[in-house]
Amino acid sequence: MDPELKMRMEVHVHGTAFLCKGVHLTQVEHALRPWLDYLEVDAIEKVQSLEREEPGIRFDVKEQALDMCWTGEVGRSFQARLTEAFQALGPLTEYASEITLTSYHDSGKEEFQQIFIGPSAEAIHEIRRQCVEEDLAALLSPHFDKTRVDQVANMVNQMFDDEWKRRPVEKEPAVAAPALQPHPRNRHLH
Repeated sequence: MDPELKMRMEVHVHGTAFLCKGVHLTQVEHALRPWLDYLEVDAIEKVQSLEREEPGIRFDVKEQALDMCWTGEVGRSFQARLTEAFQALGPLTEYASEITLTSYHDSGKEEFQQIFIGPSAEAIHEIRRQCVEEDLAALLSPHFDKTRVDQVANMVNQMFDDEWKRRPVEKEPAVAAPALQPHPRNRHLH
């Protein structure tokens, strides 16, 4: 039996990528080709979610935004195809954004990941910093006053600054690959 069929699981992709002015649907579909080919569709309008109330993938021309709210059953090669598609989408983006990928395992376990899409490694670094700051503030604010929360935020900002200074500049690609990391946030409810 094909290993891809044995290892199927349900996943949910959720978020919005904000595209540069003048980006057209054909460019977006070309970038998303690895994902579309995986789903065996030729256009984003044909991407159907398992959940009826989810729109799938929608390109809002007026807002220059690619909205993704899609659930599907996938195999083990899906994440590589999704990453490949998002790497190709990065150069079309105006600024970095966070996309969440939730995997639902048969055991009932849910695994959350963040995928950062952006026009540059610096833009991705800054959205990662922003997400961590927001998560920390949400976690700590009910327990500590603003001064204490700000102390932690300053320490984390210093960690991000140090990480950026230590990055291997000579090996840095023109467009950074999305970062896949554990994601502590709750499942999106629709």
